Amino acid sequence: MGGTEIALLGFAGLLVLLLIRVPVGLAMLIVGLAGIAGIRPGAVVPVVAGEMFAVSSRYPLTILPLFMLMGSLAVVSGMSHDLYRAAHGWLSRVRGSLASASIIACAGFSALSGSSLAAALTMGRVSLPEMRRFRYDDSLATGAIAAGGTLGILIPPSAGLVIYGIITEESIGRLFMAGVMPGILLTLLFVLAVWIVVRRDPDKAPYSRAPVSWRDRLRAAGRALWILGIVIVTIGGIYAGIFSAIEAAGVGAMLTLVVAAARRALNRKTVVEVVGATLKASGTAFLVLAGAFVFKVFLGLSGIAFAASEWVGQQGFSGAQVVALVLVMFIVLGTFLDGFAMLVLTVPLVQPILESLGVDMIWFGVMIVITLEMGLISPPVGLNIFVVKGVAPDVPVRTMFRGIVPFWLALLAALILIALLPGLATDLPNAMYG
Repeated sequence: MGGTEIALLGFAGLLVLLLIRVPVGLAMLIVGLAGIAGIRPGAVVPVVAGEMFAVSSRYPLTILPLFMLMGSLAVVSGMSHDLYRAAHGWLSRVRGSLASASIIACAGFSALSGSSLAAALTMGRVSLPEMRRFRYDDSLATGAIAAGGTLGILIPPSAGLVIYGIITEESIGRLFMAGVMPGILLTLLFVLAVWIVVRRDPDKAPYSRAPVSWRDRLRAAGRALWILGIVIVTIGGIYAGIFSAIEAAGVGAMLTLVVAAARRALNRKTVVEVVGATLKASGTAFLVLAGAFVFKVFLGLSGIAFAASEWVGQQGFSGAQVVALVLVMFIVLGTFLDGFAMLVLTVPLVQPILESLGVDMIWFGVMIVITLEMGLISPPVGLNIFVVKGVAPDVPVRTMFRGIVPFWLALLAALILIALLPGLATDLPNAMYG
């Protein structure tokens, strides 16, 4: 059996393991080891030892636990609540303000945590009781939270962009800068989606309360300055060239820790909670990466990427056509596969093809992450939907999926806009890094 056949068999085996709910990282590790053993048995032990050590000692990966620590500290210190209250205070005169505030608060929280699931869970606990108290339609309320949570893997510090950068060996700093403008654009499109939904059916979002006074708005904004200041220091420091993306993670974690201590939010219980959540999330991410790198070695030994590149060249496909096919494939796969699984499964395979066709891999990374966001709210998997389901167990899943349709269309609109105007993703990193 040739390398290409073994690779295809490996993909089939991996899909089976994922469908029976084997953890993504472990599934890739098992298939990668089996594939390497089938092609070059003597390389199994050196590859496992080398890749495990490489992942665990890779300096750029320190960014993941640091930003996860920031997100956990922001939750226990109450900064996430402050951000939501400030967003609602300034949007209080607009119908649907609570849903729009949830989206903006998710965007702000994403700039600390870099995690979609954390953003959806945190803001679900903060904003969903408020929206239900003021009789918001369940589909709009849960849809806004699930969609807002997806911003966590696009707005820096995005875990999705970090993993994409590690797999493709692209600059994480450039990827972070590339995610800024699309993240802002998508936030605005989500708010616009809320406005359109409420415009068509005002009963979905009754006015929540009397307009908030200027004094209360300024007070809420003042309390939210903590989290906004940390975001400005970390992201602004990267843009200004004061420190790298990795150093920014350290600075942000330190500042968040100082704020949590100043607010007297740290005690034995909260420290155990923060450390436990950070270790669990970091361990999961590192297992995924270890499995991804072993699987990547397997694909390299099989030669399937070279064979696929040759086939594309023979067909005469352009870069734009291949990108369109890959994005459609990601949208379809997103209906039943985890986002990180799709990244590590497909990116090593298509990267040589796209690079040979001159596709900008920074721009492509942003496009891929947006399709991952679509997968996070697409049935039947829709991980963000099931996170919100945990916060609102009495709301039927079909109601939640009905509520995300306008936001899914907003994601599609963002994808089309960035495809037509690639400068939205590339201008900022090019201006900063050249």
